[in-house]
Amino acid sequence: MASYSDIPDVKYEYLDHTADVQLHSWGADLKESFEQCATAMFGYMTTNYDTVEMTETQEIEAEGDDMQSLLFHFLDEWLFMFSADPFFIPRIVEITDFDVENFRIKSKGYGEPFVVGKHPQGTEVKAITYSNMQIHDNEQHDVFVIIDI
Repeated sequence: MASYSDIPDVKYEYLDHTADVQLHSWGADLKESFEQCATAMFGYMTTNYDTVEMTETQEIEAEGDDMQSLLFHFLDEWLFMFSADPFFIPRIVEITDFDVENFRIKSKGYGEPFVVGKHPQGTEVKAITYSNMQIHDNEQHDVFVIIDI
C-alpha cells in the first residue's frame, strides 16, 4: 500500500487556450510548481480527482537539456505512465530528487490504475507541448504549460 499522509493544497488553474488547455501552477519553490503541474494534468483527465485512491506507488525519472525540456519530459513520462499499462493515475506526485544543475528529476506518484466507472473521465491529454511554455523562478515560482487535448 502506498503511503502519503496529506493531500497538498491545490496550487494550479486551467486557462482557456484555442483548441488546447494551458496549465498554470505555482508553489513555494520550483519543485512544488512542477509537482502541481503534473497534478493539474491528471486533475484535467478525470472530472472527480477525489475518486483516486492512493493504493499504489509508481516512479518515473526524467532528464532534459534545460529547464523547459526537463519539465516537458517530466510531464511526458507521467502521461506515458497513464497511457500505457498499468494506466496509472496518481493523486499526488512527489519529486524526490530535483537536480536543476544537471536537469534531472526522480519522482513518485501515489495513486492507482485508472478504472472507467470508478474514475469519471475528463478530457484526454494527447501530448505535452513546448508552445508558450514558461517557467518563472524568482519571487514567484510559476509554470505555464499548454497540453494538447
